[in-house]
Amino acid sequence: MRFVAQVFDTAAFDRATDPLLQFITRDQAKALVAYRGAAPLSNRIEELASKSTEGELTEGERAEYEGYVRANNFVAILQAKARKLLADGDANEPSNA
Repeated sequence: MRFVAQVFDTAAFDRATDPLLQFITRDQAKALVAYRGAAPLSNRIEELASKSTEGELTEGERAEYEGYVRANNFVAILQAKARKLLADGDANEPSNA
């Protein structure tokens, strides 16, 4: 499987994407953090990962697997942004002490 290293400035990425957090409510952020893919999808990804490890992916399966890897990375970034939104909101809320 071919992997293309993608190096980028994470601070620049954050500066460009953090403003998008204003469009997400706390409830939406909580739901996003809790999101897990459906079991059949997870099973398919595991199947393709195993075949990839063994070097047994067809060209079509490789494209499918790479699509899932990209999607998983995208979801992980969204979830990290949602956790940041929730953490920042907690820091800005008054304490009940």
